[in-house]
Amino acid sequence: MLCRFDDLGDRDGKGFGFGGGRERFEMFVVRRDDRVFGYVNICPHARTPLDWTPDQFLTRDKTRLLCATHGAQFRIEDGFCVAGPCPGASLTPVPVAIEDGNVIVAGPIEV
Repeated sequence: MLCRFDDLGDRDGKGFGFGGGRERFEMFVVRRDDRVFGYVNICPHARTPLDWTPDQFLTRDKTRLLCATHGAQFRIEDGFCVAGPCPGASLTPVPVAIEDGNVIVAGPIEV
């Protein structure tokens, strides 16, 4: 379990880190209405985390995902870059699901 679905506000995100050192894996989830989307927390442009401030993954108007390093913007629904230095690139998805009110990783992650 990553978190409770009800602990995520609509159009809010939450980051998670697992492991340590070179094996560390970081991801985040974002809620939009009654759905949750998960992505690896790495911008495809500079290979940096999207958030400078913990759990801040969205533009001010909360309509897109935002890379705080270079300003790239991505669609929430599919992680596709629509503005910034990496047009046409995409975030790496993490399959997530809502099960018994919990947000879980729902399958293998292809990094």
